[in-house]
This record gives sequence, structure tokens and C-alpha cells, in this order.
Amino acid sequence: MIFKVQIDKEASEEVVATVHKRTSLIDEIEKLCLEENVPNKIAGFVDDEIFLLDINQVECFFVEDEKTFAIFDNKKYVVKKRLYEIEKLLPPHFERISKSAIANWKKIVRFKLQISGAVYVEFPSGYSDYVSRRCFSEIKKRFKLS
Repeated sequence: MIFKVQIDKEASEEVVATVHKRTSLIDEIEKLCLEENVPNKIAGFVDDEIFLLDINQVECFFVEDEKTFAIFDNKKYVVKKRLYEIEKLLPPHFERISKSAIANWKKIVRFKLQISGAVYVEFPSGYSDYVSRRCFSEIKKRFKLS
């Protein structure tokens, strides 16, 4: 086995392991790399790749087909945590917009009102999600909208 470490303060951190098969050692290495003590980072998965996502750059977290996803850098990543677990890790500029979504207020582009009265929130990536009536009433109070 070969082990390499490259220190580059300008590059984003990434751990790549090329292995013949998954073993308990690989599982332990993955666990150590993805520990929650990494400040402002959360693990995002695409196929067999793992990315450490900067939480402050995530547009939103949402649940779809019983999986949790993050929208980050115009891509959709699987996050292997429940929404309530993620909510505990997030800074104050994240807030629930429905039972199945948490939005980053710093990344909201606009709110779209439908004729039916439904409200959607839109993000820079073009992704939009429904805002529940209960959550929208809290938003109105928070931003003093009427």
C-alpha cells in the first residue's frame, strides 16, 4: 500500500482511495475522513465519490424518495444523514421551509407566488422548492412582510 499526503492551502480538501475491495479498514478511513468535527463541512456523495461540501455554500437540503440531498455548486449530492440531524449542524442562516426542506437564506434568489396561493423559493442553481404555509407565516414575521 502507498500513502501520499499533499499539502496545498489553496486547493479544496479531498481524500481519494484506490483499493481492490471495500474492507473494514477502508470503512474506518472513510469514517475518520467524514467525522463531524470538520468545521463547516458535510459529506456529499455522487455515485462512488465522496465530497466534503462547505455548508455555507449549500443552497438547501431536502428529502426526495426517502433520501436526503444537498444542492451545492449546481449539483445534487446525497447526504447520508436525516434532515433533523443536519439541522443540528447548521448555522443560523438555515431555516426549515417545509417538513422536507431546509434553505440557506443567504442563497435565496426570490420567492415565487402561485395563483393558487402556494409559495416557492428559488436558488441560484435554478432549483426551487415549496414553502409550507406554516413556515411562510414564520418567514413573514421574521422579515416583517405583510
